[in-house]
Amino acid sequence: MRPDIGAALGAIAVFLAFGYFARDVNWLGDPAIAAGWTDQAAQYGIVAVPVALLMIGGEFDLSAGVMIGSSGLLLGYLATHVHMNIWPAIALVLAFGLVIGLINGIAVVRTKLPSFIVTLATFFVLQGVNAAGTLKLTGTTAIQEIDSASGFNSAHRIFASDLTQYAFKVKVLWWIGITIVGAWLLGKTRFGNWIYGSGGDPLAARNVGVPVARTKIALFMMTSLTAALMGVIEALELRSMQSKEGIGLEFIFIICAVVGGCLLTGGFGSVIGTFFGAAMLGMVQLGIVDAQWDSNWTYTFQGAILFAAVLLNTFVRARAQRVR
Repeated sequence: MRPDIGAALGAIAVFLAFGYFARDVNWLGDPAIAAGWTDQAAQYGIVAVPVALLMIGGEFDLSAGVMIGSSGLLLGYLATHVHMNIWPAIALVLAFGLVIGLINGIAVVRTKLPSFIVTLATFFVLQGVNAAGTLKLTGTTAIQEIDSASGFNSAHRIFASDLTQYAFKVKVLWWIGITIVGAWLLGKTRFGNWIYGSGGDPLAARNVGVPVARTKIALFMMTSLTAALMGVIEALELRSMQSKEGIGLEFIFIICAVVGGCLLTGGFGSVIGTFFGAAMLGMVQLGIVDAQWDSNWTYTFQGAILFAAVLLNTFVRARAQRVR
């Protein structure tokens, strides 16, 4: 079974399951409920797409979650304390994301250290800067009143507005758009072939001319850039940013990618499958609440989904190799 088909079937199964358990709130037919879980899924799926590409390329980025908080805090500081127009502030935040990704990528490629270790170090550095740096500069660990910045309304319309009366968010369109771009890159371009080669067999890929180092660095930059974009979206939507925002989401992004068929060893995976993985986790996040279960069960579901997806992906991959 293709990973994207398996992820789609899993998402449908979860949707129907909560349709039964949360039938008191009309889970299957209420547009407001659909708006709720798609909003949650978009928060996961936007960054999960480049995380999936990076995993297919044989690497991990554990700093993607904290980058959301770092980027949102930087945007808030530039807008409220430096009094910068929101648009050049957004440009600087996205550039910041590219720089962090470049540092991660070069560190992994040059030192040959596992990306797990390098990006874990980045995670702790950024976490400390988010809390201590924000406290030092502003006297608090949160930045408020981002909506007071000039240009806020136009930026909010593009990044964080409601699409309909049922509160479907514009970031759902960002999620769909980034998924389409990621699927196109992976399936229709030379760069996509380089990603598969870099993750599947880097030595063989180098021997046939694939720029493995540059490919991996580009993937790290794409991941941090998209996390920075998510930080911008969150800051504009919430109109404020906490220093702990985004921490822990890096594991959710990985779960979405694994559900989408990405192997932990690299070289295999699906962006479309990752899309459905994010949808599934968005449903779980909201469905548990709507079913009136203890919200702590969310972590149990996430762990079970991850374990089942890893087992299934390993089985499918091994069977495919035997057939060949």
